[in-house]
Formats: sequence, C-alpha cells, structure tokens
Amino acid sequence: MTPAGWAVGDGSVFDVLEEGDGFEDDDDEPHPASSNDAATTPVTTHRPTHGSVPGRPYGATACGGPSRWDGREQALLGRGAMETHGWTAAGFEHVRATFEKNFANGLEVGAAFTAYHRGQMVVDLWGGVANAATRRPWERTAMAVVFSTTKGATAVCAHMLARDGRLDLDAPVIEYWPEFGQAGKEKVTVEQLLSHRAGVPWVDEALTLDEALAWEPMIHALEHQRPAWEPGTAHGYHAITYGYLVGEVVRRVTDRTIGTYFRDEVARPLGLDFWMGLPAEQERRVAPLVGGIFGGAESGDDERASMAGILGRDSMLVKALTGGGAFTGNDIFNSRAVHAAEIPAAGGISDARSVARMYAACIGEVEGIRLLTSEQVRDAATQRTRGPNVVLMNLDLQFGLGFIVPSSIVQLGGPHSFGHFGAGGSAGWADPDAELAFGYVMNRMDVGLAGDRRSYSLINACYDALS
Repeated sequence: MTPAGWAVGDGSVFDVLEEGDGFEDDDDEPHPASSNDAATTPVTTHRPTHGSVPGRPYGATACGGPSRWDGREQALLGRGAMETHGWTAAGFEHVRATFEKNFANGLEVGAAFTAYHRGQMVVDLWGGVANAATRRPWERTAMAVVFSTTKGATAVCAHMLARDGRLDLDAPVIEYWPEFGQAGKEKVTVEQLLSHRAGVPWVDEALTLDEALAWEPMIHALEHQRPAWEPGTAHGYHAITYGYLVGEVVRRVTDRTIGTYFRDEVARPLGLDFWMGLPAEQERRVAPLVGGIFGGAESGDDERASMAGILGRDSMLVKALTGGGAFTGNDIFNSRAVHAAEIPAAGGISDARSVARMYAACIGEVEGIRLLTSEQVRDAATQRTRGPNVVLMNLDLQFGLGFIVPSSIVQLGGPHSFGHFGAGGSAGWADPDAELAFGYVMNRMDVGLAGDRRSYSLINACYDALS
C-alpha cells in the first residue's frame, strides 16, 4: 500500500523503450543514531528468506530493472553472500525484508540503504559482498562509486553559494567564467547549466582520459565548444560535462575546487563519507563495481559494444556518456586514477548513509545543520525542462535546478520530490512533503539511468511504513 499522493514506479528507463517515450500524443529493535559518525553496531546478522518482489517478474535488463545473476556469476560469491546487517526504527521493519528480497532474488552482490525521516535516521542497512573476487564482505564502512548521484551533491554546492549571495543562478555564466562565452555561449546562464539546457553535453575536441582527469584540458575544450543546440531551446542530459560546467563556476566563485568546497562546506560539517576526489588512504573501503556496462563482469565488453553498435559511436547519448570519448575503456571506474580525480558529474564515492544524510539536511535540519532554505528546495524541485530529453533517447526525463524531478518515467515520491540517480542503480532522493530522504549504493551495475526496482522497492517500503 502506498500513501495517497505518491506514485509507485520501477524507475527503469528501459521499460519506456518497450512502451514508448513517455509522452502522450498531443525484526530488529530500533538502534537510534544521532550522527553519521556514531557507532552503529549490527543488531543481528542473518540470512534472508527467499521470496518474490512485488511487481512485474524480473527479466533481461533491457526489459526493465536488474536481471538476476546467472549460476556462474552467483558461484563467484559462495555461501554467506546474502548476509545483511543494520537496523530499522519501529514501523520500518518491512524495509529490511525488502532489502533482503533483493539479495534473495539474485539482484544484488553488495549494497546499502539508508533513510531519514524528519531529520532522524530510521533505516540503516548493508549486506552482501563488497569484492566478488575476494569475497570481502560489505561492511558498514564500505563505499562505492555512485556515478550521477554525484550530480546532486554538485547541485547542492551551487545552491549553497546562491544561498550565501555569492552566485546568481539567473546570471550569465560569463559573469563568473568569462572564457566560457565563446562559440555562441555568451548568453548561457548558470540556471541553464544546472537544468541541462546549455547545449554542451560533450566536447568535440579529442581528449584522453588523463587529460579529462586533469580538469583544465576539459575546461578549455568546453570553452571552445559550439553548442549542439541553441542554449535554452531544448534539454539533453549532460552526463559528464555537467560536473565540469557547474564545478568550474564553483571554482571561479570560491577559488576552491568543487571537491574541496564540498568537503569543507557539506561533507565535513555533516560528517559525510562522500568524496569527489578520494584520498589514497580511503581506497581500501571502495567496493569494486561488477556487471553492467562499467564493471568487470564478462558481459561488460559485450554491453559496451552493443550500446555503441545500436546507437552509433557518434550518437548524442554515446558522446554524452563518454564526455566526447575521454571516458571510455575497460573498467576505468574501478581505477585508482578515476577515484582520485574530481569528476563532479559521475565520479563521487560514498556510502548510502552519507547520501541520505545530505538530502535530509537539504529539506530540514540534521543536528542543527540545514543546507538549503525551504524556498531553495521548492525552486530546485520545480521542473525547468519541457519535452523530450534530446540526448537521452527522447525520454521523459525532466530536471529542476540540478536535480531530477518526477515525470512519466520517474514516478517516485510526492510531487515536490527531487534527487538524482546514478548509472547502475545508485540513488539519492528527498521528499520535503513526507520529510523523507534516502540513499542507496551498490556494486552490482545495471543499465538503467533513472534508478531501478531495487532502490524503488526500498523507497516505496519507507512510504508504506508511514502509511
């Protein structure tokens, strides 16, 4: 059952490919935790029972939602792979059962999920295997690359500068970054950067991965880049360039890289383990990605080749997802070089606890800290885009100011909900009306770009708890 006013969806972009583009024709005792850094000892450790997940049966990835691991892949994990840990507050016990079902149905390798309600943690769960090759368990301190869930953290930085009167979101970008105003971009506004309407979702200049990770070569390429459409007249997913665009504005305003600004102003005050630019001493905590189009599973090469083969290497989506070609190659998001770099659209590394806590502090106070005002939250969650996403296969994926907002393919939470999903399945989401905030991270990659049934089932279970 879902509370009135909230819709249930499965979050898969690929369901829409089957059904159209989304457009109409015309058990545990609660373990209170007041701080993200507070010790949270698992109440119990046990194996989940097998059961079915509500909704349509799971099938191939292209039919929506994660596919089950086959026998060979499951054999990599061995016994004990499905142990889960953590706690839920009273009334949220079904969230744990849902978390366990995702493992029981072969949809997870390792994962974590956290929820806040009215500024207090009410769910904190983790389990499975962090490293499928070594069978290292997913511990409470495990983190993972969260891909575009990072975009939400980047947006928070811009909104905080606006809150402090240091950044005018309606101003032309050239007020802060004069060199950007070349090749027809002189009128692009900061708001258009945040809402994916700037028209520069890739760069034509050939860059190596090392050059993209060095930051400045990508910035210079963006300065010279001619827009793919007249800025402001359409919207298309800036999968990689979004982080460089917004991040460079933050750097020009603060004289700090966005990773440093985020660490100083957001992560450290809230006690978050959320990084844009991971220190070497934290590397051992990162769970390697497996499966899907980015990880090390055997299917990865086939899926990458299939995507380029179906869409074409010169398609908008392929160019956007690779930043024009720099972000290609086997397993790069499992590399130390990528982890160490600041990639504020796609390279953040976090645990679920930190993602949820950040969003909770956007919509309310968390131990006396609030990141955004109520007016900013309303503004950020107000839809700024209309019509099909011209980069993302003309899907109905819509944006507010830096955040994904509800649409026909993102039917999650109330009408003022907002957040961001990451490639493979990670998610950060907040609903100011329900006073709920969520974070979900995992190492089992799948193809969906707008969440999938794993995170959706967990979030909907939290709404059920409130009903």
